[in-house]
Amino acid sequence: MKVLLLSYRIPFPPNSGYPIVVYNTIKGLLSLGAEVTLFSLNPRKHWVEPDDVYDPVFSEINFQTYTIDTDVNIWSAFLNIFTNESYNVSRFFEEEAVKMLENILREQEFDVIQFEGLFVVPYLDVVKQNSKARLIYRAHNIESAIWERLAASEKFAPRRWYLEFLASRLKSYETDQINRFDRIFAISEPDRLSIVKFGCKNPIDVFPVAVELDRYRSDLGKTSFPTLFHLGAMDWRPNKEGLEWFLDEVWPDIEALNKDLRFYIAGKKMQKQFFDYDSENLIVEGEIFDAVEFMNSKSIMIVPLLSGSGMRVKIIEGMAMRRCIIATSFAAEGIDCRHGHNILIANTPDDFYRSILQCVTNPRIWREIGENARRTVERDHEMHSSGRRMFGVYEELVNV
Repeated sequence: MKVLLLSYRIPFPPNSGYPIVVYNTIKGLLSLGAEVTLFSLNPRKHWVEPDDVYDPVFSEINFQTYTIDTDVNIWSAFLNIFTNESYNVSRFFEEEAVKMLENILREQEFDVIQFEGLFVVPYLDVVKQNSKARLIYRAHNIESAIWERLAASEKFAPRRWYLEFLASRLKSYETDQINRFDRIFAISEPDRLSIVKFGCKNPIDVFPVAVELDRYRSDLGKTSFPTLFHLGAMDWRPNKEGLEWFLDEVWPDIEALNKDLRFYIAGKKMQKQFFDYDSENLIVEGEIFDAVEFMNSKSIMIVPLLSGSGMRVKIIEGMAMRRCIIATSFAAEGIDCRHGHNILIANTPDDFYRSILQCVTNPRIWREIGENARRTVERDHEMHSSGRRMFGVYEELVNV
């Protein structure tokens, strides 16, 4: 089985949501004997030097990349208003990347070509013109839903209008493209339902975030209790927005509750405002080398997302590490979880306060929730079982 994956950023190292999902997909397919080729855009925002990648998975695939500047340009964003294109998507398209992809398709024949996310869909036409492979679109989230929720929470009217405009363009693009593939993969059941509402006529399979369980080994002897932590890239707006809300609306009361309770925040692109926050018990670590070790050293994971779509990879990782997770309904969307069993759901400052107080005063609760969370990941999010199921879909498509 020859598979070509198209990704809008290089998934090495697998240190955040999208790279982890793509990386584990590659690893699962390789374990089943697939021959994998990866064509990745390499945006300046997430730029990776391919020569610096030292990973056994990387050495097992055919790899090509194209460096692209996707940074927002005020002038081009303004001119885009007078076109019919989605500015969010069009920034990822360049003719030179088309030529590189054409060369790949001329040199090899593929059985399956999988588009990893909406931002590589602009290359669908060149793929259709140069390949007879079966085509799959994997929706890592519903992009328009993210922007709709961001717009709904925006108080500044001009900015809210522009966010609504971007969301509308994205929704039109998603709706127009969804039936141009042979199969659709959604990352969660809510996302599958959203895709159905787009008018999708093709079969849709749900493939949740999958992780390699052996990588997530917890050692309670190294866990500091009670401690709170948040882990997420701060260049993703929903993470930044949610953490700002938590620090402003929730953390002051939590800090007053227990003067010894520490809240650790970590992630790439940590912004200056978090380092400057006036709190002795807030420890800002910025980008960390080992996310698993960081999670293992802390006990209670805080995920205060107020917007977003898809499935939060960091929650799945935290569950795999037997952490007690306190999250909003938005953050937990798509995960088979139940409040008080394998997660604690908190949507208001009072909800967060009560849940944190419950965990801090009764250590048994956070341990039980963490154990149940691990069992959930073992059942629903194991990489190799997910890979086998995905490979089965490939075989079904190819053999039609």
